[in-house]
Amino acid sequence: MRYPCHVTIIAPETQELIRRILGDGYIELRLAKLATEEVPELAARVSVEVTERGAPLTIEGEGVGPLDALWGALIGRYAREYQSLKSLQLAGFSVSAAIESKRRKAGLDALGKVEVAVINSEGRRFLFIDESRSVMASAARAVIAVVEYFVNAERAFVTLSHARKDAIARGRQDLVTRYTAELAEVVKSTSYAEVIEALRRELDGI
Repeated sequence: MRYPCHVTIIAPETQELIRRILGDGYIELRLAKLATEEVPELAARVSVEVTERGAPLTIEGEGVGPLDALWGALIGRYAREYQSLKSLQLAGFSVSAAIESKRRKAGLDALGKVEVAVINSEGRRFLFIDESRSVMASAARAVIAVVEYFVNAERAFVTLSHARKDAIARGRQDLVTRYTAELAEVVKSTSYAEVIEALRRELDGI
């Protein structure tokens, strides 16, 4: 059964900018399958299958509960390549239900809204929201949205930095001005990573 799903984040205009910068190189992640196994108060295991640019990828993890396992599995997998994910802090997690949306009088099938808040290394707060009739699926999609957003923000910053260098070398001041403004916007959505900090210092020194 397919459930309605809607993911939103703070500063959607920045996400649009990131998509435009990366074009076909934007990494899009989608939840395909989710399996959880838990021994209450002891441990939990999750297996998440996501599609990355249409190709399936299975990620597994363990934690003190399904949500901890889910967060650790997804962040851990992508942080190997995208170091900025390591400096994100989970700042809030909440679940609420729209009881009036129930389809069955005695059932628990109301739409649930999951909100995941994270803080980057600069102290900026980002909110990711997913709604569906499956709380665990919504939690997985919200965490996947966190990963997708910050992975692409890091990649967009690096792409813009290289484009700006090239524009300087070619004497294209119009492009230098444009890329500098876009870098100032995208950097708000990145978090600490050595590659980003090196490029920022280089940018400040020019």
